[in-house]
Amino acid sequence: MEQPLTLRADRPLRPRSRHRVKSHGKRQIAPKQTQQQSQDQPTSPADVPVPEPRPTEARKADAATMEERNAAGPKNAGASARFDQEKPGQENEGRPEPSTPEPSTDMESEPEAPAQVPIPTLRPDMAEPEGKPPAVAPTPPQKPAGLEPEPPAAVPKPPEKPAQANQEEGLPDPRSAELPADKMPEEEVACRDRLKALGVEFEEHKAEHDALIGCSIPYPVVLKTLGKSIGIGSGTELNCQMAEAAARFAADVIRPAVKAEFGADLKSINQASAFVCRPRHGGGKLSEHAFGNALDIASFTLSDGKKIEVGPAPPEKDGKFLNMIRKAACGPFKTVLGPGSDADHALHFHLDLEPRRHGGTFCQ
Repeated sequence: MEQPLTLRADRPLRPRSRHRVKSHGKRQIAPKQTQQQSQDQPTSPADVPVPEPRPTEARKADAATMEERNAAGPKNAGASARFDQEKPGQENEGRPEPSTPEPSTDMESEPEAPAQVPIPTLRPDMAEPEGKPPAVAPTPPQKPAGLEPEPPAAVPKPPEKPAQANQEEGLPDPRSAELPADKMPEEEVACRDRLKALGVEFEEHKAEHDALIGCSIPYPVVLKTLGKSIGIGSGTELNCQMAEAAARFAADVIRPAVKAEFGADLKSINQASAFVCRPRHGGGKLSEHAFGNALDIASFTLSDGKKIEVGPAPPEKDGKFLNMIRKAACGPFKTVLGPGSDADHALHFHLDLEPRRHGGTFCQ
């Protein structure tokens, strides 16, 4: 009969390793709650990273592990002694060879894998730049309706001159249709009375009218003088309103200017054109001459015989006088043209009473 094996004093206990401890007798497995729990515990997937415990949790886990090891030490020692007393050859009879080695008791200290897998933090080289533009461009804020007036669809055309509107549209000038009445209107009678008060000598003339061209002067006058001792060229036919304006300008502006600049008196004014039935130079609109409403002045003759001619390059003293007369005419007359305006007015002053918007003037 075989003697039971006894523990040898010279054979120290070996710590339990990951490999199964082989014995020579019948295997008696002591109940190990910690090992069964560790075997029943599902292992976490290999590809899921286990988060590192925080410092506080790590210290608690280390302390618990040390306590469990101290408590499990005697049990493991008794189990090792009993394993040594088992008979050889019985180990392979009752238990099949496991496919994987037994897990170590060290796994008891590892925390369980969390239920929700944490999202790994992006590496610095994969982080999105802070200045990345948005996927959709923001819509600019719209201005509230009604704060700013909408621009007009088209720039309004300024109102046209009364005397020019019809002719530019191809319609005849309304003055072309004027004909004398059986009796002279009161305003024409009053105008003639004012001419006589200024010392103007004139003659009545028959009405001028050309339906084909459009010229018309219902009540013309032919001037012999522009006032006391101020002569005018022959054939100066004008309407009464233009005749009065020329007479007042000669008496109030030209005569005093001649006296101041040359120390002489104004003898006569030489006209270049009065009533002429024609359109303007270049065609189109009728000239103010066609209504007896314009006077062209070519020169001035003084009492000492001096003659001052209108031209592009007069003598210095004559030029000063002519410039003064030209500027003073802008106001009493609605249109003033002369040398420098165009080639047609290089040798005379053009003065007329063309009706303009708001009583404005056109002076060049």
